[in-house]
Amino acid sequence: MMQPSVPLQNLRMQKWVASVSLVLVVLKFAAYYFTASVAILTDAMESIVNVVAGFVGAYSLFIAAQPRDRNHPYGHGKAEFLSAAVEGILIGATGIFILYEAIRKLINPVPVERVDLGIILIAITAIINYALGAVCIQKGKKNRSLALEASGRHLQTDTYSTLAVIAGLIVIYFTRIYWIDAMVAVILAGFILYTSYNIIRRSIAGIMDEADKVLQEEMIQYINGYRRENWIDLHNLRIIKYGSIFHIDAHLTVPWYFNVREAHEEIDIFSNIIKEAYGASVELFVHSDGCVEGVQCPICLKKDCPVRKQPFEKKVAWTLDNVLNNKKHYS
Repeated sequence: MMQPSVPLQNLRMQKWVASVSLVLVVLKFAAYYFTASVAILTDAMESIVNVVAGFVGAYSLFIAAQPRDRNHPYGHGKAEFLSAAVEGILIGATGIFILYEAIRKLINPVPVERVDLGIILIAITAIINYALGAVCIQKGKKNRSLALEASGRHLQTDTYSTLAVIAGLIVIYFTRIYWIDAMVAVILAGFILYTSYNIIRRSIAGIMDEADKVLQEEMIQYINGYRRENWIDLHNLRIIKYGSIFHIDAHLTVPWYFNVREAHEEIDIFSNIIKEAYGASVELFVHSDGCVEGVQCPICLKKDCPVRKQPFEKKVAWTLDNVLNNKKHYS
């Protein structure tokens, strides 16, 4: 049976996130109804954001899964970054609201009722949230989807906040010190606002095509392992992410006397090596350059070069600095 495309896999996963989040928010508001705990209300409010963000994320992945067209020649993957930005803003707004409510209850503490029932209900949501978040992050990393990763990290953030709520409720259960409930909510609000900042920061970076240094380092190191003697150097490497799709531009220097067919064969080998590691979601535009006769001989690995002017001196390792520059390599 044929596997669905990467964008469709992302969309299916996001639909699960939205559906499960809807069930969990009902459980959390039930816990708040029985306990009147502001910390549980904090958790429930964050879950509402999970639901809204889940549906926003599902819609963005639906857009991202659409094939490229005349108006969007690079596809619709940027919709994922917009979705992540919206989710980050929603999380931030929730954090501000929670902080307000927590400070209000800190000034005027109120009793927390049926603490044991509240602990049981939100503990169930914590287990489900963490498991779903882990699957979401794993799938997002595998398919290189920021929207899925953002949803997964949001679910796990929700889990950590739920664990903090449970810890606070356990202390309240044994001590009957009710201001602890509001203090837990204040701490959670700060954590939520920090998460909001990180998600918004990454989404803006994606929209602005900010270079992913970790990805670049990883790819350059991988290519170094498969380097061929006909590849004199690699330069002007650029990677742009459109959702789960990579657009890679690069200049590959080959011996100057290669004809068009020979140069194209080297480009095909280079492209296939990258696709083997990063899958069919990679789109490459590799330009072939001829080496500078005599000048690049000292770094050329080709053993049977018929026009070598100088002896080989040393192998120049491909690094982030020399591969990203739009300049051929020299000894």
